[in-house]
Amino acid sequence: MYIDELCGSWMEHPFWRTCFALRDEGDVRRILASGIHEVWIDTGKGLDIDASAGSVPTRAEAEAEIDRKLQSAAAQVVPGADRTAFAEELECARALYARARTAVLNMFSEARLGHPIDAGAANELVDEIFQSVQRNSSAMVSLSRLKRADEYTYMHSIAVAALMITLCRQLGLSEADTREAGLAGLMHDIGKSKIPDRILRKPDRLSDEEWVTMKSHPEIGHTILFQAGLGPIPLDAVLHHHEKIDGSGYPHGLAGDSISLFARMASVCDVYDAVTSNRPYKSGWSPAEAIRKLAEWAPGHFDENVFQAFVKTVGVYPVGTLVRLECDRLGVVVEHNERALLRPQVKTFFSITSQSRIAPELLDLADPRSNHRIIGREDPAAWGLTRLDDLWGGHPIRV
Repeated sequence: MYIDELCGSWMEHPFWRTCFALRDEGDVRRILASGIHEVWIDTGKGLDIDASAGSVPTRAEAEAEIDRKLQSAAAQVVPGADRTAFAEELECARALYARARTAVLNMFSEARLGHPIDAGAANELVDEIFQSVQRNSSAMVSLSRLKRADEYTYMHSIAVAALMITLCRQLGLSEADTREAGLAGLMHDIGKSKIPDRILRKPDRLSDEEWVTMKSHPEIGHTILFQAGLGPIPLDAVLHHHEKIDGSGYPHGLAGDSISLFARMASVCDVYDAVTSNRPYKSGWSPAEAIRKLAEWAPGHFDENVFQAFVKTVGVYPVGTLVRLECDRLGVVVEHNERALLRPQVKTFFSITSQSRIAPELLDLADPRSNHRIIGREDPAAWGLTRLDDLWGGHPIRV
C-alpha cells in the first residue's frame, strides 16, 4: 500500500516522512508499535484493493465530519472579553517573547550543567505571560508559531506556557492554578536539556535506541523540578504530558481519568504549538490545519472536554488562517472573536472572481450589520500566496 498519511502525532512516531510506499515488514511493525491506529492510503498509487467498494468513508466525508465537530465545539458562547486591542498587545507580546527567550535559555543551560533552576525567575516570567493573556488572550498565542526553527526548544516553552494560561482562562480555573499551569507549560520540556543535540535536531527517523533516550525527558524534567522545589501541578504535568487518553502514551501508559487535568491540558498545548512551528527538519502546519489534525487525533490522544475548550481558546479559524468568504474573496483572520468563534475579524485582499489582489479591507464578521460569512479554509500554497503573516502584523520575533 501507499501510505498517504499516518493518523497520529508526527512527534511520536518513528518516521520522518508521512507519505511513502509500504514495502518493508519492519515498517509495519514500527507503525503498530508507535500507537498509530489508522492511516490514510492512496489507492491510486498502491497495489491494494479499491477501498470505494466497501463502506469505508472517503477522505472528503471524514474531513466533513471533522468540520462538523469543530463547528459544534465552537457553537457555544464563550465567556470573557479582552481588555486591550489585539494590535496593541501584539507589540507588548513581541517584546516579552524577546526578553523571555534569554531567561528560558539560561534555565536550560543551568539545568544542562546540573545546576538548580531559578524558580523565582521562572515565576516572574510566568507572571508577565499571565498579565499579557489577561489583557488580550490572542496576542501571545498568535505569535507563538513565528519562532525561528533553530530556537524551537526554548521558544516552544514560552508558547506552551501562554497556551496553558489561555486554556485555564477558558476552563474557568483559579488564578493560583492558572499560574501553576503556566509554570508547568514553561518547564514541560526542561528534561530535554539533558538530551543530546544530535538527537533533538536529527532530521530523519530516530533509531530505537535514540527514541528510548528521547522518551526519557519527562522523567528527567520531573527530577529537575523536584530538586527545585516546584509544586505538584508542574511536577505532574511535566512527568505526564506525553500520556494519551487511550493509554498508549509514556512514560507510564496512563489512561483516561488516571491522567491529571493539567497533564491533559499540557498534552494538547504541547502538540498544537509543536505542529504549528517550523522545525529544522519540518515546516509547521497552518493553525487551522493543526486544529483539524488534532481533531482527528482527539478520540485516542486527547481528553474530549479539554480539546473542545482548546478549540474555543484558539478559535476554529485561528489568527493567520486563510479563509474563503461567501462573497468570493480570500482573507486572513486577524483576530478571533471570543464570543463568536465562527465570526472572527478578517482582512480581505484577493478577489476570486477577478483572480487578482484587491485593496485590503477589514471585515468584522460578528458585526450585526455584516452579511459576510466564511465558507471554508484555503491552502495558501494552492493560491501561490506567501507572507500572509504580514497582513495581521505577524512579522518574525527579533531577539
